[in-house]
Parts: sequence; C-alpha cells; structure tokens
Amino acid sequence: MLEIYKSQESGHLESLTLKTLEKGAWINIVDPTPYELKEVSAVTHVEPDFLRSALDDEERSHIDVEDDSIMILTNVPVVYDEESYDTLPLSVILTKNYIITVCLEETPVIASFNERTARLFHTYKKTQFLFEILYRSATFYLRYLRQINKLSEEIEDQLRLSMRNSDILRLMELRKGLTYFSAALRSNDAVFEKIMRLRTNRTLAGVLDIYEEDEELLEDVIIENKQAREMVEMYSQILSQMADIFSSIISNNQNMVMKFLAAVTIIIAVPTVIASFFGMNVPMPLGENSYGFIIVICIAVIAASFAAFIFYKKRMF
Repeated sequence: MLEIYKSQESGHLESLTLKTLEKGAWINIVDPTPYELKEVSAVTHVEPDFLRSALDDEERSHIDVEDDSIMILTNVPVVYDEESYDTLPLSVILTKNYIITVCLEETPVIASFNERTARLFHTYKKTQFLFEILYRSATFYLRYLRQINKLSEEIEDQLRLSMRNSDILRLMELRKGLTYFSAALRSNDAVFEKIMRLRTNRTLAGVLDIYEEDEELLEDVIIENKQAREMVEMYSQILSQMADIFSSIISNNQNMVMKFLAAVTIIIAVPTVIASFFGMNVPMPLGENSYGFIIVICIAVIAASFAAFIFYKKRMF
C-alpha cells in the first residue's frame, strides 16, 4: 500500500500521487510490492536498501546516513488478539524534500496520523514530524504496558480462585510481550541518543535540521522511552515473581494431593491385610464362631479408623 499526503495551511491533509508529488510530502509505505519500492526509489532518489530495511521483521533499531538522506529505523509496538504483544520495525527516511515511512504492517502509531489529527502535525516540518512519530510510538508503549498490567491483575485474581492452564498460558504470553518490548526499547534508546549526537553534523543540513522546539520534543521522546523501559522492567519482575509464586503453589498443591492419596492408600491397606489373613484356607481363630465375620469386619474398621486418626493428627489430610 502506498499513500502520499501533504499538510496544508488550512490544517487538512492533501492526498497526492507519485506523479503529483510535491516538496514537503509524506510518503507512507505499508507492505509494499517490489514495483512500488522501485517507483518510490526512482522518484525520491532514495537507496532501495533504505526502503527495504523495515521489511525484515527481525531488524533491530539503527540509523543509516547517506549523502542526501538519513534513515531512522525503530521498533514500534503492536498488539494481536488483544493479549499478544509484539514489535515491528518502522523506518523513517528523511530527504531534503520528503519524509518516507516504511513498515510491514499498518501500525497504530502511523494510523494515528490521519485527517482527524492533521492539525497536530505538519509533513513539511520533516524533523518535527519524525520526533512526533517517535513520541507517539513511546506513548503507545506506555499505553500497552498499562494494558499488560491490568491483564496481569485479572489473571492473578483468576489464579487465586482456580489454577487453570489457560490462565498460565496467558501469563506466559504477557511475559513474552514484555521481553519484546524490553529489547525494542533498549535499541530505540540507542537510536535516540545517536540522533542527539547528529544535531551538530553539518553534512545533514537540510535533511535533519533540529531547532530548539525540536530538541524539546526529542527530550520528551527520550523521557517517555526511559519511563517505558522502567515500566517494562518493573512489570517483568512482577510477572516473573507471580509465575514463580504460582508455580510453587501448584507444586505444593500437588504434594498435598500425593500425601492425601498416600494416606488413603495406607488406610485402605489395613483392612485389606486383616481380611487377607482371615481369608486364608487354613484353620483360623473365630473360624467356628457364628459371629466371626462381623467380628473381623469390626476389627478391620477399628484398625482403619485408628490409622486414619493417626494420619489426621499428623495433618496428612
């Protein structure tokens, strides 16, 4: 999918095409075809490798600089099936005339820049728009982390009532999402720090022009990213401790069940042994007694009751 927009002074987004492309336009590429990449590369004179970098879902955050363009690749958060959290590479390419975003899928970060929010950003202010994208990504990390925390509390409440495999698997899925977030936020942080160092790079004049207001926005991005990292670490520890605690509870419950079954087995074995003795095909006491069967049953019941009493005193069940 290929979409091209340009902010207007009236505050709305004008839709363009590659044939009507204007300076200051935003080219948004989502899951492109080879033909679309070739066309964009030919029109914007951007290296094809820049455009293809974000199409590898395992690509880590980094910055590449060419003569007249710079590519900032970061990982943005996405959510699947309500409880499955992951990250996707998103590359933002700045040239002297355009800003280009490339991603494998349509993400909430890019989708939040639309006609309804057009007054809040300007595509022709390329550096500022870049930092707004990075800031929006950091805010989505924080939003999803709060959702993860809420979900973990719900799972904890359910696990307190009953240990179900489905709840344990949900907990594992959340931990996996936090692992992805942690790795992405660490690599994103390195990218932001490098952008700070590139402020004084004169060779990028006209491509990455950072003004005072842009520096403040970049500082906000770094602060939000740092807060997201701290939240990931905290929630990861909480989920890890929760998983360890419930694993211990499950193991303890299993031990209690095994102990109870062992006690019941021994109690049942007592009358079985007594009955086996008196069931031998040899002369036995009470063999001629008309009440012998009842007496044997009473002996077995008394012996089993005595064994049960002993186990009860020892808290075997």
